[in-house]
Amino acid sequence: MSKIKLLMDVVEDVRSLADSLQLLAEAMTKGDAPDTEPVQKATPPPPKEPAVTLEQVRAVLADKSHDGKTEAVRELLQKYGAPKLSAVDPKHYPALLKDAEVL
Repeated sequence: MSKIKLLMDVVEDVRSLADSLQLLAEAMTKGDAPDTEPVQKATPPPPKEPAVTLEQVRAVLADKSHDGKTEAVRELLQKYGAPKLSAVDPKHYPALLKDAEVL
């Protein structure tokens, strides 16, 4: 294809685009909405609570143990089915942390 032919094709495409833009502008000034679906805003997901880490739970339990509540800490770990903290299922960390803070 020659360069002149390519240039003529581009000119035709630009004219077609201009015609489409003119029709759109006329429709908008008349108040006619184009036949498109309205754009729905995506609602952001609710903020997640930060994950409780093993280190956070360990720090609180260590403080409680140093305060003389070692037996209560052991009972709390047994409540979650573990003889020691490393055996506690991580899904229980938030609840364990809350229970430990109450001690």
